[in-house]
Amino acid sequence: MQLVEFNKASEADVKTFLKHCVQIEGWAEHIVAQRPYTSVTQITEQAVKAANAWTWDEIKNALDNHPRIGEKKAQAELSSLEQQFSNREQSEISADEETQFALLKGNIAYEKKYGYLFLIKASGLSSEDVLQALQYRLLNDPETEKRIVHHQLAEIALLRLKQELSA
Repeated sequence: MQLVEFNKASEADVKTFLKHCVQIEGWAEHIVAQRPYTSVTQITEQAVKAANAWTWDEIKNALDNHPRIGEKKAQAELSSLEQQFSNREQSEISADEETQFALLKGNIAYEKKYGYLFLIKASGLSSEDVLQALQYRLLNDPETEKRIVHHQLAEIALLRLKQELSA
């Protein structure tokens, strides 16, 4: 979407567009309320500001719209654009059986410990990078992990926003 389209589109259309980046209603509302924007950088700054205000409940709900790392299907139904984002972000994740098993085992351990799925901005990461991060993060206390998940989700949302917006 071009910047001019973003500024002129209906509020409903822009919110739908932003929900493909992250499904947190307050984030979309904050960004929409600041229109019109003069640059993609200005939108990004507002997106960061809004992401910093996310509550844990909002983050946890948004996690339901992400597939497990190494899987192609989320707990909730993804839109076509969200599925494209996920596939692109996980493109470096190996599909071999050994890697899939290691990721599944790590995901299960993580979900058992923390009560939600493992989230990482996988774009540009190899399977080994993701597995190493998963193993390392299993050592975190719950509060530290919540902060990391918040940061990772914000990074994913910003990446998606930047990929789809152009000046």
